[in-house]
Amino acid sequence: MRNIVFLSLFTCFVALLAMADQVSLKNGDRLTGTVVKSDGKTLVLHTDYAGDLTLKWDAVQGIQSAEKLHVELEDGRKVVGAVSSSEDKLTIGSDTGGTVEAPVASVKTLRNDAEEKAYEKTLNPGLLQEWKSGLNVGFALTRGNSQTKNLSIGFLAARQTQHDKLTAYASSVYASNDAAGAVPTTTANTSGGGLRYDHDLTPSVFGFANGDFFADALQGLNLRSVFGGGGGYHAIKNDNTTLDLLAGVNYTHESYTALTRNFAALTLGEELMHKLGKSTVLNQSVAFFPDLNDLAEYRGTFNFGTVTKMNKWLGWQNSFSDIYVTNPPPGKKQNDIILTTGLSVTFGQ
Repeated sequence: MRNIVFLSLFTCFVALLAMADQVSLKNGDRLTGTVVKSDGKTLVLHTDYAGDLTLKWDAVQGIQSAEKLHVELEDGRKVVGAVSSSEDKLTIGSDTGGTVEAPVASVKTLRNDAEEKAYEKTLNPGLLQEWKSGLNVGFALTRGNSQTKNLSIGFLAARQTQHDKLTAYASSVYASNDAAGAVPTTTANTSGGGLRYDHDLTPSVFGFANGDFFADALQGLNLRSVFGGGGGYHAIKNDNTTLDLLAGVNYTHESYTALTRNFAALTLGEELMHKLGKSTVLNQSVAFFPDLNDLAEYRGTFNFGTVTKMNKWLGWQNSFSDIYVTNPPPGKKQNDIILTTGLSVTFGQ
């Protein structure tokens, strides 16, 4: 009876091993679990005893998968089937029949069924999917010897897929001096917003179209509307840093209290994003818009900001912007500087 129980347990154990994926490492270790994915640099193995383990791809000696995997090779071939490997050779039992052999170093990506479905979903998401957004709010109030209030609000939303990106933004700054007889009572009143669409033409080159709107009551600017488009170049593009160079043209309509202007202008600029550690993101941009009718007249903008995450949804943001125009209405200053700080609430991960 004892032998029968032992044999049954042994059979179950062998069956469980047969149903699991096995990964052997070059140091002699052997791990059992479920192969999740690989990007050719690391391999993620899900285990019941330690959750997801991330292994260096060049530390892997061999793989034996019980279930089919989706493999993409450097030469562009995509093969689906059970995978086994030894030393530098990968063997895939193709669903279409036969086997495919390739060097382990030629693996570009490797995914199980669940990861492949999630990846395919990111290729063609619905318009309402894949959005990440944040709301920044800052407020200050004084009473007593001084009576002021200041409110700043910023909103940013982005939807990025494998080949395109859609961004929308809005911001507003209002400040007032509430003391009796104060002149002026409103000391700041600006608002703006915009929308931009980028589409990759190649891994490094993209096209873009945008619309931007801005108003500044103290400069007498009722509304500036800018519609443009052009091309860009991903000078740097990785998980920690992106640097884009932009060039194009735009049509600008400016409605001031004292005058109205319409003109075509160039769009020249750069945009930088860099992650400082695990919790802070730095964003910086410079744009230059010379009037094509008179290149001596132009508008320039500089933006710099940081967001430091305190948890998944709450952060601390700081932003600085400088807007310069060479030809404001008579009596108005050329330069407007805006500095804000406050809490940032993030929606979507």
